[in-house]
Amino acid sequence: MKRTSVAHWEGTGKEGKGHLSTQSTVLSQTQYSSGSRFEEGIGTNPEELVGAAHAGCFTMKLSFNISGAGFVPTSLETKATVTLENGAIPNIHLETTAVVPGLSDEKFQELALDAKANCPISKLLNTDITLNAVLKG
Repeated sequence: MKRTSVAHWEGTGKEGKGHLSTQSTVLSQTQYSSGSRFEEGIGTNPEELVGAAHAGCFTMKLSFNISGAGFVPTSLETKATVTLENGAIPNIHLETTAVVPGLSDEKFQELALDAKANCPISKLLNTDITLNAVLKG
């Protein structure tokens, strides 16, 4: 399976602007710029997109892990915080909250750590990944 995305840019790095599109068209000429990356400008940015990809991948892997252990998650929610410093991403912090009837916290922590280590996006990234996993209910 292969998925494609396209980035188009015009102008300098600081004053220029661009847009991103994905094969699925979820992003369709979505704007990005230096302002949306390094300030609070309108549009998306690569770090936000990496965070969304990582949160989605981790959460789906966690769901597979929980289901594989014989439980059905009622809800899973993950926030990914991507840090950009000095031209590098030194870390990504995942915060996940889950409601899974009948699952012990000990087993949940084990499954969450496995998802952190083994989701394809985690495997792709060359950064420190930290996790705070909370089982509710």
